[in-house]
Amino acid sequence: MDRETVLKYFDSESVVEYYAKAAERLGLWQSEEKIFTRVFEPSDSLLELGCGAGRIALGLHELGYINIMATDYSREMIKRARHLSTLLEYNIPLRVCDATNLEFDDNAFDGAIFGFNGLMQIPQAAQREQALSEIYRVIRPGAWFVFTSHDRDRSPHRSFWIQEQRRWEEANQSADLDDFGDRTEATDDGDHYMHVPSVQEMEAVLARVGFRVEATVMRSQLAHESPEVAAFSDDCRFWAVQKPEVFS
Repeated sequence: MDRETVLKYFDSESVVEYYAKAAERLGLWQSEEKIFTRVFEPSDSLLELGCGAGRIALGLHELGYINIMATDYSREMIKRARHLSTLLEYNIPLRVCDATNLEFDDNAFDGAIFGFNGLMQIPQAAQREQALSEIYRVIRPGAWFVFTSHDRDRSPHRSFWIQEQRRWEEANQSADLDDFGDRTEATDDGDHYMHVPSVQEMEAVLARVGFRVEATVMRSQLAHESPEVAAFSDDCRFWAVQKPEVFS
């Protein structure tokens, strides 16, 4: 899967509208609010990657987090997020940004967020690891990074993944896929791509980058989300990881 195909999907009008409605009607999930308010202080400078139409940034702003830099790879998503921010009279900086090549100085932020499985919508394992390395670079020592992913071993589609593993072992997987765990779905807006990792896979890549895993837990274990949130997003796994302090 190539990045341009992924970007085309997220730039499409109906997908942008879908994310905008979530920003307007859903706001922060209960689970997100619970984790964000535990690991981040309102005064922290926070970098949000994959902000979409601004759902998380707007919600955090309403909780008093006023030092948020919200970014997304999709220019159309950023346009819609700016529109919503202007309507609400929220002064939230929004920028088109590539998570694999961040335009920020080392140690520039007190924390980072990559919500709604956004990291897993970067195709190719090396590019996802590059994004993690960039996030590690731009947050200060001791800072927290919170993101979500699906969990392949807890998937309601276990039979699919068992069959998919057999296809990979026999080299019969789809030519569009780069790594075991990749999945694409053809839609009217283009191909929707998602990588579905295992816990062991994520732990290994986080360790290579240098992050320390403090906690990882399924959303359903954190909060009983509303039916609207459940309809918007399947259960997912939260990761709270830390860039270690530097001691001299």
